[in-house]
Amino acid sequence: MDQKGVGALYIRKGLKPTPLIHGGGQERGLRSGTENVAGIVGLGAAASLAKRRIENKDEERVKKLRDKLIDGILDRIPETILTGHRYNRLPFHASFCFKYIEGESLILRLDAVGIGASTGSACSSAKLEPSHVLLAMGIPHEVAHGSLRLTLGKDNTEEDIDYVIENLEKMVSELRRISPYGKKDV
Repeated sequence: MDQKGVGALYIRKGLKPTPLIHGGGQERGLRSGTENVAGIVGLGAAASLAKRRIENKDEERVKKLRDKLIDGILDRIPETILTGHRYNRLPFHASFCFKYIEGESLILRLDAVGIGASTGSACSSAKLEPSHVLLAMGIPHEVAHGSLRLTLGKDNTEEDIDYVIENLEKMVSELRRISPYGKKDV
């Protein structure tokens, strides 16, 4: 089945792009073919929603929650590495490596208490190798196995952040006690 997509292109005044597809002359002769009207309407609605979110400062509010999450985890869970820059990062994203644990076990425990998270390992992989990005950043293989990615959204609250930090602190401690990776007195 042929799927139609949709997109937007801003063309600077005075620029004359060359058409990639010739034929019917739609889009001022730049693109031929039937327009995806439903997709265009959806793109317009999404742009309108994005504009409202920017005006409502959703990004700034979530960035403050992300910073509270990062600070709480780093303050309360020793032997934790924040991956990436402390502030120059996506406003909705926090990523860590916890020494002496395995990320998949942590993900399962978090899921059991209603916390959605991801790890650098590919969950569907039979090998469960750590993220090649973390390894390229110089994080040792055994530490990269303890990676955790948390993504916040517009609906998250301070109470959600407190809940994650509290549960994560307990779970990391429990997993370190039973860990085959080393240090037990963290």
